[in-house]
Amino acid sequence: MVYTRVHIHETSNRQGRFMRFFKSILILVTAAALVACGDDSSTGAGTNATVSDVPSVIRIGLIDPMSGPFAQQGSLTRGHIQKAIDEANQQGVLGDAKLEMVVFDNKASPQEALVALKSAISQGIRVVAQGAGSHVAHSLTDAVRKHNERNPGDEVLYLNLAAIDPPLTNEKCHFYHFRFDSHVFMKSDAITTAIAQRDDIKKVYLFNQDYSYGHSVQKSSNEMLAKKRPDIEIVGDELHPLGKIKDFAPYVSKVRASGADAIYTGNWGSDLGLFAKAVGEAGLDISVYTNYAYLVGTPRAIGPYGEGRVKTVMGWHANIEGSPLEQYFLDYKETYGEDWGFIPQKYAIDIFAAAVKKAGSANPTDIAFALEGLRYDGGVGEVWMRPDDHQLILPLYVATLKNVSEGLKYSADDTEYGWDTDVKIAASENILPHTCDMKRP
Repeated sequence: MVYTRVHIHETSNRQGRFMRFFKSILILVTAAALVACGDDSSTGAGTNATVSDVPSVIRIGLIDPMSGPFAQQGSLTRGHIQKAIDEANQQGVLGDAKLEMVVFDNKASPQEALVALKSAISQGIRVVAQGAGSHVAHSLTDAVRKHNERNPGDEVLYLNLAAIDPPLTNEKCHFYHFRFDSHVFMKSDAITTAIAQRDDIKKVYLFNQDYSYGHSVQKSSNEMLAKKRPDIEIVGDELHPLGKIKDFAPYVSKVRASGADAIYTGNWGSDLGLFAKAVGEAGLDISVYTNYAYLVGTPRAIGPYGEGRVKTVMGWHANIEGSPLEQYFLDYKETYGEDWGFIPQKYAIDIFAAAVKKAGSANPTDIAFALEGLRYDGGVGEVWMRPDDHQLILPLYVATLKNVSEGLKYSADDTEYGWDTDVKIAASENILPHTCDMKRP
């Protein structure tokens, strides 16, 4: 796997004081430009806000697992973020200024993530990104909020790439946290709608990881299925330890005994690959609905056991009608030797860069205000950063893993299998209420 080398550039204290001194002037200049020229917020790039005052390098600290059982997810994120950064830099989105990634290994541990955050802040990094694990995200967002409250004028911005526990943009929301992936309720809404449309499904087994994210999948799927198909019986509702089970056969035996017609699992990483494989090895011919079966390594782990059986919800896949982002996918695969497919991480960098340009500033507070309400077309339709809770509103696809011989152009993970769309949920159909009560600076 190839990665662009990550360099460390320290921003001098003198430059920081200079930028803070002129902060109000920059805001007034930007506002004047918006009034005079109009604010084309559909892409965030239509304003005339100058980027000449932005530092030559804006560093983003990526805090994700680069070792341990979920290292593959961290590696995927690292490649996806670097690709998006390279594209933004090559296109000159910020003029002569460049984005740069600095990687911190949190080993999928909340405690290690806090150590990494402290290290990033000590290095002068004021933008951090994370995604693998809502258990980590809860600790990280709390720490960012506390730091910002204690250090006015020296705030940190948190880009949430994939931690989708709903409370993060509901009761735990705050001004410096932005989420770029659909949260659990949005994904569950798509999956339960797909299940509800199938008359042959009468019994569903719920199987999830035992932590905050898994609990949210459990809660939302129970509630949504009860409303959409009250005739469906939940014949199993089980939680298991995160990242510790190596043999899922005993759990599959319970599913078989329940008489379930379908399974819905929010599992990800090795927990999903091993479970789906166990379902196939047992010859259990039922549909397995998932949130993350498309992530790199998972289709390969599932293999033939998922053909026609495993379904997933995602923001993009290589066989979407019209082939949007096809060249981006091919370029990534040529560079990194694996599939590209997790579009929220592209959204995060593209929208962040657009917000920096719109603000004409690298100050986290200025960027946060610019992010609110920003609209952007990332290739599969317009997405929108809802200002009320900082949750990105985006389209979703529910797709089935099929053999490429069925007319699919691209396989997943260099296997014989690829994704085929069952249904697309437009962004306008993917808007759910929130309980965020945000306080702004």
